[in-house]
Amino acid sequence: MGAAFSLAAFPDAQPVEGLIGGLLIGLAAAIMLLGNGRIAGVSGMTARTLGLTKGTPWTIAALFVAGLIVGAGVFMIFVGPIEATFAPHWGWLVAGGLITGFGTRLGSGCTSGHGVCGMSRLSPRSLIATATFIAAGIVTVAVVNLFGGAW
Repeated sequence: MGAAFSLAAFPDAQPVEGLIGGLLIGLAAAIMLLGNGRIAGVSGMTARTLGLTKGTPWTIAALFVAGLIVGAGVFMIFVGPIEATFAPHWGWLVAGGLITGFGTRLGSGCTSGHGVCGMSRLSPRSLIATATFIAAGIVTVAVVNLFGGAW
């Protein structure tokens, strides 16, 4: 019953692709941790690439961030573009980006650092951070929908 319910509730779900993507993210995080002793947090790597923090060597951080961009490009070449729906007004995107950036600095990490790497290590701080991300996302969607900004 659970699988039938989820397919009915999410007609565009792609569970096989999601599983493959999750395995690749986990593999990348494991390689980064085991090979470099560093967490594969995107906000931290981006901050390091921009010279805002210290820690991971700049070259590794820059290659990590470049790999995200190149990987998306390679995916698009083989699979084609992904249809995306954005907020009805660019102001929502700017506000969301600024709030997310502030939150990653405040929480000492992003969803990839806490949600993937920290949760897999059972880090108490990451468990709390990830629960906070989820709760904030639920509240944000509710507030945006309340003010007519649904997308």
